[in-house]
Amino acid sequence: MKKFLATYLPYYRDYSGKIAMAIVGMFLASAATAAIAYMVKPLMDRIFVEHDVQMLYILPAFIILAFVGKGLGTFMQSYALSFIGQDIIRKLRNRMLNHMMHLDMDFHFRFHSGELISRISNDILRVQNAISSDIAILLREFVTVVALLAVVIYQSPMLALYSLIIIPLAVYPVEVISRKIKKLSHQSQEQNSDLLSSLSEIFANYEMIKSYNAQEYELGTFKERNLRFFKTNIKTVKVQLMLVPILELVAAVAITAVIIIGGREVLIAKTLTTGEFFSFLTALSLLIDPLRRISTAYSHLQDAVAANERIEQVLHYKPMIVSGTKQLDHVDTIEFENVTLRYGDTVALENISLRAQKGEVIGLVGDSGGGKSSMVNLILRFYDPAEGVVKINDIDAREIDVKSLRDRIAIVTQRIYISNDTIAANIAYGVEPDEEKVIEALKKANLWDFVASLPEGIHTVLSEGGTNLSGGQRQRIAIARALYKNPDILILDEATSALDNKSEAAIIETIYALKKDLIVFMIAHRLTTIERADKILVFEHGHIVCQGSKETLSKECETFKKLYHIASDV
Repeated sequence: MKKFLATYLPYYRDYSGKIAMAIVGMFLASAATAAIAYMVKPLMDRIFVEHDVQMLYILPAFIILAFVGKGLGTFMQSYALSFIGQDIIRKLRNRMLNHMMHLDMDFHFRFHSGELISRISNDILRVQNAISSDIAILLREFVTVVALLAVVIYQSPMLALYSLIIIPLAVYPVEVISRKIKKLSHQSQEQNSDLLSSLSEIFANYEMIKSYNAQEYELGTFKERNLRFFKTNIKTVKVQLMLVPILELVAAVAITAVIIIGGREVLIAKTLTTGEFFSFLTALSLLIDPLRRISTAYSHLQDAVAANERIEQVLHYKPMIVSGTKQLDHVDTIEFENVTLRYGDTVALENISLRAQKGEVIGLVGDSGGGKSSMVNLILRFYDPAEGVVKINDIDAREIDVKSLRDRIAIVTQRIYISNDTIAANIAYGVEPDEEKVIEALKKANLWDFVASLPEGIHTVLSEGGTNLSGGQRQRIAIARALYKNPDILILDEATSALDNKSEAAIIETIYALKKDLIVFMIAHRLTTIERADKILVFEHGHIVCQGSKETLSKECETFKKLYHIASDV
């Protein structure tokens, strides 16, 4: 709890005006509540015992004023603290997404997208409830308790001693229940992550699910996880509600003790007036509710503490890829010097050496898992080599500013990202679209005729994932996006796999027409895609086993011949 408060209380420094408003509201509401309890004394003594008619008309006005003050104070502090809490959460959500987006690819491979969504939505929502509601309740009710305690002690210190000594009996069960809630909360949040992961997979792969008639299978998996989530949540509710009878019992014992002891003081000892006794009893009764709300808020805070631990786990991850400082405004050469790359204990690339320069097209071929995509990942600095060095313009890539490096690279993969936005926005992704450049990129990607035929042209809004496009059209959008960027390095990872032969040939022709200004890395399984490459690298189990032109490899490289079923006498 201390760590939780230490994390979020510093945020409140930016809200001095709202905090002042909240403090005024708290004291106004608490003072009004205490005043209502205190006014029971003149109500009983002056009106009903002494029959003071004048007080009959004066006191109600003060009671109305007290209730208005209480309502106004409650509004002021609730609004101010809710504003602060909501704004802190806005900042935290921005901070968390920003942190996630700057972590290494390894982090994103390790965590399922559904789990990350859960942490940035559900976990933060639980923290939001704490800092915009529960902390407000704790502060407000604490001030109210202090004000009511003042009334209780003022009316009868002796009765206060007898009654309040019972209340600490509730502290132990509250603490035990709170610890249990924190444990259950951890389970609940993990299970919620599983649910979101299931939904993420279902909606991302719905076409396959339908085609395999696997709806019942996926639904069964989801039902099982949903049931576990329900059982944990209902257990949490049951544990939280156990506070109610415990606190009611404590309240009943306290009030019973006051009635017995206070009744003797009024009827026998005559040390208390009837008004003083009922004022004391009213204050004590009003004191029970704030104490109950404090206990409930404290137990709810345990839920937020558990959520915050999950948030902190993500925020404590540090990127292993550290940006250099040297700016890059062009790329002329890329060189791999004895590069080895490992994913954990798995060797993905071993002892790779290569030099590529502007104007060259490098083809990368080989079986899946051979190391082709790993080599691309090193160029993008998604990973750093375990051994050896990757050089850009003869500079160690680790010394170059990562943003300036990636600004010079465009990549097209088999996984096409299409956002629910216009064609122009999708092509100029990340920057304000330049319509002339968008049209030029579409022409180079052999898609302009199609886009020009649409009623809205480049301003046509695409559906999420580009479902209102064919597979080939989606891939050409991605190619146009890469060409719009005007890169120095162009990486095509099976970028033409969804295209027909004619469209592929047109795009390949465009790339070769532009190659004098580019270094092109082309990963492909079809021989026609890379047959004109200046150099073809043949990968096998993380090694480059052969390299050369198509003609050379067709004669001298057995692995290449097997890949493309080339007869040995070619």
